[in-house]
Amino acid sequence: MNFSNMEPATVLSITIAVFLVAITGISVYTSFGPPSRELEDPFEDHED
Repeated sequence: MNFSNMEPATVLSITIAVFLVAITGISVYTSFGPPSRELEDPFEDHED
């Protein structure tokens, strides 16, 4: 992709959008994917 003819604000906006989508994807994968088996619920551990 040739970024030389794009506005700097457009490139920045695309960069931020890609970063946010990547972080969201990693968070969903960690929460609901195979790594979720290793997560613990601290509230379940301390019930009265």
